[in-house]
Amino acid sequence: MRARTMTEQPTAPSRTPRAVGPAVVIGSALEWFDFYLYASMAALVFGPVFFPSASPAAGTLASVATFAVGFLARPFGGIVFGMLGDRVGRKAVLTLTFLLMGVSSGLIGLLPTYETAGILAPVLLVVLRVFQGLGAGAELGSAIAVSYEHAAPGSRGRIASLPALGVNIGLLVSSLTVTVLTSTSEEFLHGWGWRLPYLASFALVGLGIWVRTRLPETPEFERVSRAERSGRRPLRDLLRSDWRGLAVVMAITIGYNGVSYIFKTFSLSYLTQFQGVAANVGAFGVTLASAVAIATVPIAGRICDVVGARRLVLLGAVGTAALAFPFFWLLDSGHDLAIWAALVLATGIVVPMMLAAQGAFLASQFPAGVRASGLGTGREVGGAFSGGLAPLAALALVTASPTHATWGVSMLFLAGALFIGVGALCDQSRRVATAEAAEAERALRG
Repeated sequence: MRARTMTEQPTAPSRTPRAVGPAVVIGSALEWFDFYLYASMAALVFGPVFFPSASPAAGTLASVATFAVGFLARPFGGIVFGMLGDRVGRKAVLTLTFLLMGVSSGLIGLLPTYETAGILAPVLLVVLRVFQGLGAGAELGSAIAVSYEHAAPGSRGRIASLPALGVNIGLLVSSLTVTVLTSTSEEFLHGWGWRLPYLASFALVGLGIWVRTRLPETPEFERVSRAERSGRRPLRDLLRSDWRGLAVVMAITIGYNGVSYIFKTFSLSYLTQFQGVAANVGAFGVTLASAVAIATVPIAGRICDVVGARRLVLLGAVGTAALAFPFFWLLDSGHDLAIWAALVLATGIVVPMMLAAQGAFLASQFPAGVRASGLGTGREVGGAFSGGLAPLAALALVTASPTHATWGVSMLFLAGALFIGVGALCDQSRRVATAEAAEAERALRG
């Protein structure tokens, strides 16, 4: 018990600095506003704008495939920026990734269409999507590491949930933007309407950079000498000593990202393309769900500090499995209220509860020396195989079915719940805490 106190005392601050909350929440909100906006535009607009020569179904598949390209780029961002976070600092990485993401998003708003530039238009879209993916690949993992390491004792669940709060604020603003745009004429939406929120990213970059430069470096990073940091090989150490924590993070992320993006992006395409529901109905449902999520996240964060983050992750797995079939029963009803209820249950309660709990749970799987690398690598490598490909697989399954049946997508939900549950049951936090306590004890004796 004495050894554990020794490890906590020098690393855990007595109180969380005030700048941490705004920097993490505002930064994550602005980053994920851009990311979710692309997801919605890929499902609703980019098909006819960048792939007009294909059939409507093929055009939608092609545009959603560009969304998947960003996920394939994210592991490189997670690995590279994660190692930088462990060597040069969490604060510098958060500022750099925000700049990369914001500028790439702004440039998407300036792209020519296929009609004016031919094949160059979708090629440029894919290139900018890759840069978006590189920036987003390090964002959430780095933000989790910053908030977790700045948290005062007894508040790590609440503080580490702040990135999830930013994510859902970004989703709320993004979905509200999409709701407004889809309520306008199709001519305006496919002309200049879809460009406006992307162009706004240029203005948001300045705000984000200002907020994040005021963020202090974490105590756990600063207490390590510069010579020791320069000698670190975070990825090597991660794979050699903390591969179990990496496997836990990857398993949970594979399951979580898959079900999350099917709920948020595939559902919009499914409603408009296969159920004939107006685009603004689904977009407004995501807006309602995002508003509920903003309340869900801080509540879940506080519960984590009482009952433990792992229990909430497991509860999220159970909730995902329970919604696997009822989610589509509600969507297929054709009633607006039922559709909104499905989206609120999934995207407003179950998914954000899991994301909030993941902050403290995933960060605790690694010691401080490899935490940014572990979170970035585990989350983004796992996400590349689920978040980007799951909506594409779901759309392909429904398109291939003669009756547009959704039971195959429900099976994807059950598989995702299994990955989340197994990952939570293989929790490595006690092993990491024991190892850090032993290391601190050796340092005191030596």
